[in-house]
Amino acid sequence: MKKAGLMLTIVCVLLLTACGLNGGGSKESASSSGSGSKGGKKTLEFWQIDPGEKEKVYQEAVARFEKKHPDVNVKFLTIPNDAYKQKLSVAMSGNRAPDVFVSWGGGWLKNFADQGKVLDITADTDKEHFNKLALDNSTFDNKVYGLPLGLSIDVVFYNKDIFKKYGLTPPKTYDEWLKINDTLKKNDIIPLALANKTKWPGAYYLMNFASRVGGTELFDSAFHRTGKGFDDQAYVKAGELIQEMVKKKAFNSGFNGIPYDEGQGRQLMYSGKAAMMDMTISFVNNMKEEAPDFASKLDFFVFPTVKGGKGDQTNLGASASPVWSVAKNSKNQKLATELAKELTSTETAQAYVDRTGSLSSVDNVVPKDEMTKRFYDVVKNATHLQMPYDQTLPPELAELHKDTTQAVFGLDMTPQEAAKKMEQKAKEDLKKE
Repeated sequence: MKKAGLMLTIVCVLLLTACGLNGGGSKESASSSGSGSKGGKKTLEFWQIDPGEKEKVYQEAVARFEKKHPDVNVKFLTIPNDAYKQKLSVAMSGNRAPDVFVSWGGGWLKNFADQGKVLDITADTDKEHFNKLALDNSTFDNKVYGLPLGLSIDVVFYNKDIFKKYGLTPPKTYDEWLKINDTLKKNDIIPLALANKTKWPGAYYLMNFASRVGGTELFDSAFHRTGKGFDDQAYVKAGELIQEMVKKKAFNSGFNGIPYDEGQGRQLMYSGKAAMMDMTISFVNNMKEEAPDFASKLDFFVFPTVKGGKGDQTNLGASASPVWSVAKNSKNQKLATELAKELTSTETAQAYVDRTGSLSSVDNVVPKDEMTKRFYDVVKNATHLQMPYDQTLPPELAELHKDTTQAVFGLDMTPQEAAKKMEQKAKEDLKKE
């Protein structure tokens, strides 16, 4: 789907919040690991969004690259997450994009690739180096437009102490989950913490339920226009299950007005007021900074199955990020590609995993941390990784997906109405393959 540069900029402003995998919050800052004068050196501009330990891992990768290429200076720019999409969109529309930049892959990156703004790096990519499903997220028409470093999944975190106190065990089915909900409610404990003002946290429920009901082919069929649509009965059923949970008061009150990044939802978990939270594994990194003592109470389970549904617990919600891409307008395309490869080298990936508690899209990078190793094993046994809809769909349709899902949670829209709106927009924005 082609869009004018101005329209793309406007749309991307609407998508400032990605699916929670890379928290911003740092002030925009520039740095370089180069040791001296830039005179006579080639300069590569590199934009990324992660503060803290992740930023340090990237800086070390840049330093290794500069050591291998002493005639190159890398201008390292860290941009807060919430401002990033708009800033890059403006740069892209003005053909002033950085040589190497971060994305989440999916439809957002594809828009730039379709406009000829992103370099095809297929010939320089060792596909065996990456998790295939993760690399597929930045591969369009069999051409690679980005190299993924990180990999995240969403799971349901729970408080072990609360479960033990009330004799609860992690549910494998939705019906078992509802029974846990009833027990917790009777004991004045919020079953599930949810902070859904930014819409994407609630979207995990819609995506997971749809996958459990309709199977892994459901989204692909609707997205590629090969049969099923976004008004498929499985999407309606997913919305009905969400509203059943809302009506059973499974979530904290006012959840649609609570922002995720500020941590109020997580505090419900830390304080013991809530027992569970469906979230990406970025929750662990937040917890280590905000409430490290909670680590001994934390455990997780994979989203339960639905009776009669086609999906199972080897089907995971996931996201590949950061993804490093090269701008087509780079004056040093070969060097920029080499930098992207250094940022996804095994050395970089191992440091990323060991020091940030994250998983990597680089294959066979095994975590040392016990819980991260368990995440790794879950991914290894996965039969399908579903990338977030809002990262895969075209921007306007992605935003509608989040809007309608939030409305379903708020009981402001029926599942049928939400599904109908999505399908109407999909017919406008998506083409048959």
